[in-house]
Amino acid sequence: MNRVVITGMGIYSCLGKNLEEVKKSLYAGKSGIGVDPIRISLGFRSALTGLLPEPNLKKMLKRRMRIGMGQESQYAYLATLEALEMAKVDDHYLDNNTIGLLYGNDSTAKSVIEGIDRLREVKDTTLLGSGNIFKSMNSTITMNLSTIFRFKGINFTISAACASGSHSIGLGYMFIKQGLQKMIVCGGAQEVNANGMGSFDGLGAFSIKMDDPTKASKPFDANRDGLVPSGGGATVVLESYDSAISRGANILGEVISYGFSSNGLHISQPSVEGPTRSLQMALDLAKINPSEIDYINAHATSTPLGDKHEAMAISSIFGGDNCPYVSSTKSMTGHECWMAGASEVVYSLLMMQNSFVAPNINLTEVAEEAKPLNIPTEAKKHNINTFLSNSFGFGGTNSSLIIRKTN
Repeated sequence: MNRVVITGMGIYSCLGKNLEEVKKSLYAGKSGIGVDPIRISLGFRSALTGLLPEPNLKKMLKRRMRIGMGQESQYAYLATLEALEMAKVDDHYLDNNTIGLLYGNDSTAKSVIEGIDRLREVKDTTLLGSGNIFKSMNSTITMNLSTIFRFKGINFTISAACASGSHSIGLGYMFIKQGLQKMIVCGGAQEVNANGMGSFDGLGAFSIKMDDPTKASKPFDANRDGLVPSGGGATVVLESYDSAISRGANILGEVISYGFSSNGLHISQPSVEGPTRSLQMALDLAKINPSEIDYINAHATSTPLGDKHEAMAISSIFGGDNCPYVSSTKSMTGHECWMAGASEVVYSLLMMQNSFVAPNINLTEVAEEAKPLNIPTEAKKHNINTFLSNSFGFGGTNSSLIIRKTN
């Protein structure tokens, strides 16, 4: 079995347009949340969202490549560009090697809605544009990235709700571990426009604390009232250890385990047992003890039930005097949905590289079930050798990844 390492990463999020900007925001505990006036005009209960600059790819890609790219594909492209550059994967390498692509995306709303609106207006399908079909499919990101970067290996989209990005990394790890690929680009992306969020808002899942947007996302706080939607793109380059060493690549970390489970219960309500099984599986496959985990990036989205059940699952395994630091970067980013599992690996890698733990901001009154956890409210200087990242999603899908520094 091959060892699997990370040799590149890239990010485009409400915390920054690149790794350096995001690192500074994480350490400062800077929120990327604001209010979207379009949502107010549409009658949303909550107009809160992560705020991202709209990418302008006109000088980066020819029109024939851009016409099939929706918002999520643009985010993913920029994150992947940064990740490949860090991994020292240039045009020559792309043309002469087989590289795979596994990317998380579970819906593409804006492009679908715009296509239907256009059809209703013009009453002629030939006027929808040649790029509409490629923008509106769930596999839009992998279709676009594989074409732009000329990837020739495994190529498909992982659709697993808010665990999509994490499962993409887990599956990439398994393909490389088994020797089926030597390099796979993995990640997750999420559109940030209002089109994809109306149904969520209608469920009452979002925080309505719009008077102070940066304080609305409150994971593990007793007074949390819902999540804040967000998004962007996050990419990691996975590679076999032997491949990385042979080409002199810089190794950012090693994926040592991937735990997964399904709750098998309610379609939208979380459980304690499902995440606990995912966590325990990750530890068992890694053959490490809970005490060897230095940091846990919690899924915690700031929902009343979700945070409660995750806190109970974590404390059942890690609780006690030696509980590692636990924080939810969603306190700063909001819930990045299909992207979250990938972005939170990037956030945690940045912490590991720079020896700090990002704060769980907006935590003023710790919820009872979270009191056994070691949750920092300010950035902490801390040496991270091994971290665990949780991601859970609708339908009861759970993913837990363990990543460590290489020896």
